[in-house]
Amino acid sequence: MQQMGTQHVMVIPFPAQGHVNPLMSFSKRLTQHGFRVTFVNTDFIHKRVVSATDEEVNLEGSAVRLVSVPDGLGPMDDRNDLGSLFLAILRVMPSAIEKLIRDMNGGSEKISAIVADLNMAWALEVANEVGVLKGAVFCPCSAAVFALLDSIPKLIQDGILNDNGFPIKKGVFQLSPAMPIIMETTNIPWCCIGNTAVQKTMYDYIRKFMYGAHLTDWWFCNTSSELENGALSLCSKILPIGPLLMENGDDQLRSVGQFWKEDLSCLSWLDHQPPCSVIYIAFGSFTVFDPNQLNELALGLDLTNKPFLWVVREDASGSTKITYPDDFKGTRGKIVIWAPQQKVLGHPAIACFVSHCGWNSTMEGVANGVPFLCWPYFADQLFDKTYICDEWKVGLGFDLDEKGLISRWEIKKKVDQLLGDENIRGRSHKLKEMVVRNIAEGGESYKNFIKFEEWVRK
Repeated sequence: MQQMGTQHVMVIPFPAQGHVNPLMSFSKRLTQHGFRVTFVNTDFIHKRVVSATDEEVNLEGSAVRLVSVPDGLGPMDDRNDLGSLFLAILRVMPSAIEKLIRDMNGGSEKISAIVADLNMAWALEVANEVGVLKGAVFCPCSAAVFALLDSIPKLIQDGILNDNGFPIKKGVFQLSPAMPIIMETTNIPWCCIGNTAVQKTMYDYIRKFMYGAHLTDWWFCNTSSELENGALSLCSKILPIGPLLMENGDDQLRSVGQFWKEDLSCLSWLDHQPPCSVIYIAFGSFTVFDPNQLNELALGLDLTNKPFLWVVREDASGSTKITYPDDFKGTRGKIVIWAPQQKVLGHPAIACFVSHCGWNSTMEGVANGVPFLCWPYFADQLFDKTYICDEWKVGLGFDLDEKGLISRWEIKKKVDQLLGDENIRGRSHKLKEMVVRNIAEGGESYKNFIKFEEWVRK
């Protein structure tokens, strides 16, 4: 039962790991300030989250309540097929969200405000129709990507995109001279996934949720002004509230939201490694590897002759069973299915982070002062690599060989180069100090959060 006078916020993430995690961090922060939160996953994701949650965690009576609604797909459908997922979401979820809000508002737990993932911002339309007029959108990607989505009408007007969202010609463009990122038309997020039909579906979905986003003036982004001053200047409506991190310590909600159970044995393994010695390799929840590339990565880790902690999901090779090359020794390393990444990156044994450059991983690496070796998979990860390597200068990228692979020798070369460069490590530590100040009391991100909290309470 909701306590008298307690504000109740409904939080709606997009059904993907990189979206659930930061919104769970946002929700935890709300509860620390006395709010109740109803966290709405899809049924499919809810089951994964509950099954991955440590058995000792008791969610009964928690200030964050997990509920779920259908996503419109069947149990055997491929939810990595984004075109099908977007169509199903719009077909089923708006009415399901509406019913959930009506049921809550008809009882003792009336909704004070909605916080929707940017990709679910259509939910603000639904909320307005049933009388919940306070809302915010939260972007788990960079402010640069948020600004790109908001600039679609101007990109069409300037002749960069046609009315269907496709580039009129290949090439580079810049949203603003103040932004360091030079964007490739071929890397626009909705133009580099699937075939033309899927891309058109994605673009239509983006236009739908951007319409919803404009129903509120509260646009949050998991970033800070030191990291993305140019993008924030271009789109002043975006309020930085990052880096959003789960607090360490005895927090029963810390691991809630993970799709795989965290293997905590890697932390005790790290305790036995020398300071600043371990290569941490993790590619998020979506990246899929060609078996030949997986082999080169394994053999490259052997070549470095350094301890490594490697996260290899069960589906890291798609439908192909994961196998390692016969000559892969791996004696200096530890391989896990999923890791408590924030705690890993904060461990003194970590020397560098081989990353797919997803924005959450980027924020966690930056907030812990860890240098990067950048291995982007697709979409906005390519923009994030530009920030890491060219703008902030806290990492290096890999070069492909004549077969289109990152070879084992390239891996060893870049590991040696990165770990031998004290300037990169020094810049990483300075960047950490700058961004962490933002979330401390009195910091810009902290103040933006407090402004929202006060607005909801009015």
